[in-house]
Amino acid sequence: MEARLNMFANPIAGKLVRHINSAGKVVTDSTLPAATQELVKIRASQINGCGFCLDMHTKDAAKAGETALRLNLIAAWREAKVFTDAERAALELTEQGTRIADSAGGVTDEAWAEAAKHYDEDQLAALVGLIAVINTYNRLNVILQNPAGDYEPGMFG
Repeated sequence: MEARLNMFANPIAGKLVRHINSAGKVVTDSTLPAATQELVKIRASQINGCGFCLDMHTKDAAKAGETALRLNLIAAWREAKVFTDAERAALELTEQGTRIADSAGGVTDEAWAEAAKHYDEDQLAALVGLIAVINTYNRLNVILQNPAGDYEPGMFG
């Protein structure tokens, strides 16, 4: 399987990716816990069916020390006892923020309030930015049919 367009070879696409990466670096450099960041990226990518991002972020999370148990239970986080209340709040916000079109009201006040119990304003800003960035990457990769399976941790930076 080949991607429909090589994002790295096309000058417009490459420029776009560099700008999205810059936005992502703001999140990476924030105080939002790295483990939470990976959980959010993985959950949004599961919802969006983005194999490329799932390949990348599950491997990155495992390399950073995330357990196989937690990685395997992300899709069923509501029933799993292995996530903290803060992680659950981030995952709920991720699901609602990713599935905006599925609900007339978007993200509920309850989901926002729960996240605000666990994260300060800067972390909330980073969390919202992360949800937006990973959804952007998911959409690019799904539209372009970027294949999954070849990612090696660290290969993009």
